[in-house]
Amino acid sequence: MIIIGEKLNGFIPSVGKAIRERDEAFLRDLAVRQEEAGADYLDVCAAVDSEVEAETLLWLAQLAEDASSLPLCIDSPNPSVLSYVLPHCKRAGIVNSVSMENGKIETIFPLIANAGWKVIALTCSNSGVPESAEGRLAIFEQIRAAAKEYGIAENRLLIDPIVHTLSTDEQSLSTFAACAREIRARSNGAHVVSGLSNISFGLPARPVINHAFLVLAMHAGMDAAIMDVLDREMVGLLHATNALLGEDEYCMDYITAFREGRIGSKKN
Repeated sequence: MIIIGEKLNGFIPSVGKAIRERDEAFLRDLAVRQEEAGADYLDVCAAVDSEVEAETLLWLAQLAEDASSLPLCIDSPNPSVLSYVLPHCKRAGIVNSVSMENGKIETIFPLIANAGWKVIALTCSNSGVPESAEGRLAIFEQIRAAAKEYGIAENRLLIDPIVHTLSTDEQSLSTFAACAREIRARSNGAHVVSGLSNISFGLPARPVINHAFLVLAMHAGMDAAIMDVLDREMVGLLHATNALLGEDEYCMDYITAFREGRIGSKKN
């Protein structure tokens, strides 16, 4: 399971404030705590005005790399911002994201083709996100074909079938799960990823929904997640589910996480 820590994101009010005020101590602490909690990558998203996004995201990425030994997930909807930041990173990580919207793949895939970067690819196009699983899978096939054209191995693709907010789409999980199962069945190594918190937007007690979604999505084949790695219950559920699905030989990852204090009764 690929764990991407979500906390260095300017859309989170406290983090947005820290970015605007250039509060390095606050942001460094978030980076360190997420690494200690077991993240594999740190998502970094500036969430600022477009005029200053490239410079701000580069500053945030360099700060995170200095504070942590983890590779980064460089997060922006703007491919020109991504292409500005990536060459300055010390370690290859994940690009977040591309899609079949005009210009995104054409900008990003040539940049990462001969590098070690993975990439999150959203199943949407200029027409938006298809309502059906079949429509999203058609976009997956287009992304897959483009990756092959640029020489990008499928195991470098993290496909996001896109989960709609449950409060507006009660079939959100079902559609996501259908996509996840089919992507894993068709592909030679492509991962399935989601930003877990998207599903609970607008609902009370959001962690309850997020936790349930994590377990059910993993059962459907999701093997990567952008998540709150500081949520000990979430991390515990992840390791337990991985073990129950037979993906953790002799439960060693689960036992290691417990021994290192990343899961269990301790509260953050």
